[in-house]
Amino acid sequence: MSGRRRASRPSRRAPGRVGASRAARPRAASAQAASGRFVVLEGIDGAGTTTQARRLVDALRERGVDARLTAEPSAGPVGSLIRLALARRVVVADAAGSRPPGWATLALLFAADRLDHVEQEIAPALAAGAVVVCDRYDLSSLVYQSCTSPEGDGALPFVRAVNARALRPDLVFVLDVPPAVAAGRRAARGAPPELFERDSLQARLARGYARAEELVPGDRVVHVDGAQGVDEVFARLLEATLGVLSGADGPGGGAARRSRRR
Repeated sequence: MSGRRRASRPSRRAPGRVGASRAARPRAASAQAASGRFVVLEGIDGAGTTTQARRLVDALRERGVDARLTAEPSAGPVGSLIRLALARRVVVADAAGSRPPGWATLALLFAADRLDHVEQEIAPALAAGAVVVCDRYDLSSLVYQSCTSPEGDGALPFVRAVNARALRPDLVFVLDVPPAVAAGRRAARGAPPELFERDSLQARLARGYARAEELVPGDRVVHVDGAQGVDEVFARLLEATLGVLSGADGPGGGAARRSRRR
């Protein structure tokens, strides 16, 4: 979960999977209650979410759509603190010296940033009829914090509870990338590794994202093979997004009830 992501202000596997068990957990208001649409891109570090989110927003704007690019951690006050923690510039003291904030502390920080992000940026944009494309959202918290907690899946109820008021997205893309491929991409950046950028952890995160439908059981989840070329990945993202915008893949439709890979 790279702290380098910034908000923009003013696969082929067997075919894609859309999760749709809407009664599985309590849900905050959906973005569909507003006039806009809320699209999220997720994946391990090096999956390509930042690149593809920017391309998707550019393509929508070229088609006359009011599209807004944003990211988590956000550019707000809590998000800025999280970015420092991810860069290992914020530590806490303990008996052994200093260490990064613990998983539960980070879960609370991410949730606080998310609610502020929704209130200050996402919800107003949706109310204005915009399509909001967000580089990471609460699926990241569920995957990263459960994978870094000694409790494993036992951490999920806590992470879900602190995110219970998070606005639900209309569409969640998961870019599935083999950890070795993602590691090569991160190395090519030439930047120091951030807090979560350890190969062993990234392998666990990839397994977490592979079961995204279990983690966000009411959301429409589409897996895309992120190891494909940039243009191939983008074409699948754009196709699915346009389908949601046109209503062809809308709530309650056949595609919303299927699990699908692209």
